Amino acid sequence: MGQGLVGAIHGFRETEKSRWSEASRAILQRVQATAFGPGQTLLSSVHVLDLEARGYIKPHVDSIKFCGTTIAGLSLLSPSVMRLVHTQDPGEWLELLLEPGSLYILRGSARYDFSHEILRDEESFFGERRIPRGRRISVICRSLPEGMGPGESGQPPPAC
Repeated sequence: MGQGLVGAIHGFRETEKSRWSEASRAILQRVQATAFGPGQTLLSSVHVLDLEARGYIKPHVDSIKFCGTTIAGLSLLSPSVMRLVHTQDPGEWLELLLEPGSLYILRGSARYDFSHEILRDEESFFGERRIPRGRRISVICRSLPEGMGPGESGQPPPAC
């Protein structure tokens, strides 16, 4: 397990994947149909992030150089809490309980105006409820950055 996204991700493994089983492809197609509009082009590979039980992701806004207008993540294995904080007004924030099998979609203001993070185990509360963290896998689909054509090979850095 390592550190990535310039130290923002702790305790993880990751890969970019473009070949899937038929069953997994069907699930990804449902995710993509739900999260992305008909005119959006997706990055050709899907990012798979494997976060160990003690791993976490520090607050960040994904780079517009490597990720387009929409980011969608399918959460697997363990529940976790994602916190979004407005970058200009830190008093404006919300937390999302990401249950296994849930899909989060960041677009519009949520994509550009809020940082997002996955809380470390000792901070993992949703309201007053403790959410114990285990190993978490997220399968992340992203739209192509503005100005990048579908045939271009500009691959995003880990975790975008």
